[in-house]
Amino acid sequence: METFAAQQTATVIPAGRIILHGRLYLPAEVNGIVLFAQGGGNSRHSPRNQRIAQSLHDVGLATMMLDLLPETSEAMQSFDARIRNDIALQAERLRAATDWLQQQPQLADLPVGYFGANGSAAVVFVAASAAAADVQAVVTRGGRPELDHLTISKLRAPTMLIVGGNDERVAALNLEVWARLRCEKSIQIIPGAGPRFEEPGALDNVAALAARWFGERLHKDAHVAA
Repeated sequence: METFAAQQTATVIPAGRIILHGRLYLPAEVNGIVLFAQGGGNSRHSPRNQRIAQSLHDVGLATMMLDLLPETSEAMQSFDARIRNDIALQAERLRAATDWLQQQPQLADLPVGYFGANGSAAVVFVAASAAAADVQAVVTRGGRPELDHLTISKLRAPTMLIVGGNDERVAALNLEVWARLRCEKSIQIIPGAGPRFEEPGALDNVAALAARWFGERLHKDAHVAA
């Protein structure tokens, strides 16, 4: 476990011709790091993501809140729909951010996990299933990973799918994806929760499940030994 002074910093990450904005949090003791990938120009400020991130900090995991659709002219209305639907492009940006993190001296040896919510579930699936990916765990919340069978079957990182029991269409989609995964996997359906997990205790359940899944799989010593 690496030991640092706890710190939170805004980051800018080169990704091809654009710059991605993120927020990196390092707890005092660090086992691994989880990248939170979401579209939109403000995901790094998402209260839901912040709540889940806090649960990861409590088990010794750093987090990077990453905006895959930066607040630049590219995110203007005329481009918005095209970029939001370009899963491959967003996955490339997520991989670029991962490469950047692994080039930072204090982070280079930390095992990596991905967290994706809603439409970004497909993004983390594509990025984690790339041939060169070295991702140790994946968690999605209310994800819509509408991908072909080949992409899903390539995923090797241990993967947990978390969905709300009242979000019937998305729950059915996640059950289909879960059946097609060929890696260590789990699906958790939270009774009574809707698509935004606003019901009392619902988001706390998501945070606890994510912290346990990542916490058990992102350990520097185990990563090096493997």
